[in-house]
Amino acid sequence: MTWQRRSFLLSSVSALACPNILRARPLFRFPDYPFRLGVASGDPSPDGVVLWTRLIPSPFDEFYGMKNEAVEVEWQIASDEAMTKIIAAGSQLAEPVKAHSVHVEVFGLRPHTFYWYRFRVGSEISPKGRTRTLPLPEMSVDTVRLGVVSCQKYEDGFFTGFRHLADEDMDLILHLGDYIYEKGGKFNKPRTHRGKTCRTIEDYRNRYTQYKMDDDLQAAHASHPWAVSFDDHEFVNDYAGADEGNGDPQDKLTARRSAAYQAYYEHMPLRRFCIPVRHSMRLYRRFRFGNLLSVNVLDTRQYRTEQPCYNGKQTARCEEVFNKEATILGKNQERWLFKNLTEDKVRWNAIAQQVIVAPRQLRENMYSMDKWDGYEVARQRLFHTLRVGKVLNPIILSGDNHRHSAADINMRPGDPDTPVLASEFIGGSITSRGDGFSMTEYGQRILNLNPHFKYFCDQRGYMRCIITAKKWQTDYRIMDYVERAGSPIETRVSYAIEHGHAGLTKL
Repeated sequence: MTWQRRSFLLSSVSALACPNILRARPLFRFPDYPFRLGVASGDPSPDGVVLWTRLIPSPFDEFYGMKNEAVEVEWQIASDEAMTKIIAAGSQLAEPVKAHSVHVEVFGLRPHTFYWYRFRVGSEISPKGRTRTLPLPEMSVDTVRLGVVSCQKYEDGFFTGFRHLADEDMDLILHLGDYIYEKGGKFNKPRTHRGKTCRTIEDYRNRYTQYKMDDDLQAAHASHPWAVSFDDHEFVNDYAGADEGNGDPQDKLTARRSAAYQAYYEHMPLRRFCIPVRHSMRLYRRFRFGNLLSVNVLDTRQYRTEQPCYNGKQTARCEEVFNKEATILGKNQERWLFKNLTEDKVRWNAIAQQVIVAPRQLRENMYSMDKWDGYEVARQRLFHTLRVGKVLNPIILSGDNHRHSAADINMRPGDPDTPVLASEFIGGSITSRGDGFSMTEYGQRILNLNPHFKYFCDQRGYMRCIITAKKWQTDYRIMDYVERAGSPIETRVSYAIEHGHAGLTKL
């Protein structure tokens, strides 16, 4: 293997000879510090993880301060925070075709272990990041801690929630979509998007650059491994499968979609199998924490059929809602999910996805067709699998809605007098919708019309999930404001589910 592609582990002998800092290459000069977007790790496995960075010394300049040539980036991973015990090292090319991003897939690490990492080019050294591998599937695990985030519209506020998240003790952060928002800038907001609505690869790259230059977001990435999946705003609002938001699913897939997917991959710590191929990229995958927890991360955008009777807002359910051919996951992803749910021998089975699964009236007999409410037969297939497959302790984690909610899903959906089949935790946004209020007229109406919904809050924050063999606990971590920086955070409420006893209990 040539040096351009090497990504290797050092033997114990050569590791002793490895210097404690990466070797300098003084001939390469940048106009400014090249690691302006920080570092990140993601998609951990029991023996490895993905390490990410991007070289960008001059954000928003025509070529970002980079020449149109590949640059060798060195990396190190250590077993101690001071990085005196280097156990893996190598180099990888940062190429112009991938916006000089780097995705290092490290293998051969110890399971369920913390590691620290960094990059270097020439005399420039990146910030240091911390990551953690997964346990082996057969390992007995006492506790898993997950952070669940979504919807971080830059214009609507400051990313203070990510600063708090960086200080948490987490095994994995699940980002369920809307990492960026694609619309052009508005000037009556706490912060302003640079540029027009994203349509080209450069538009999307610049938008990710603006978001990832935020110090609080960088801190959360550097503190924990992430598992990400997109929703709609990484491309265009409310798109569905082949329909790119204009209501015509017969349109040919466009270069805009390819640009959006390419920029997403370039800025996320994803493995090679996620590299976009033409107009598609695979994002559904599974993370298993020993015998305790399996997390199935889904993609509810790319494979869905067009939303039925859709007007962009709320509507009565039409006949197409019950179309047997309609899908929100696509056949392959649905088959993959159902197989995992019925075959995984773990205590808790989690489904991490984008849009609300539980039936939800917005007004009497009025629903959002962009959620699972628009795909009733597909939803019933999921519920049938949970029931007939006797899936142990199913938990659904959702984003997209900007408000914090918790709901039970009953055997007869929407009927709280029937046994509980699963529970759903719906996370609010990091910033989207701005400061908000703890309770609103809209929220009270949701609770009144949907008695299986147990909680509502229209303020910003994230969910912290603490999972043990006996209990799943979700803490709603909520801030009073985001339209200015520095809000404290508190656990506003916690809900728990006891092993073997379906249904939410307020703690």
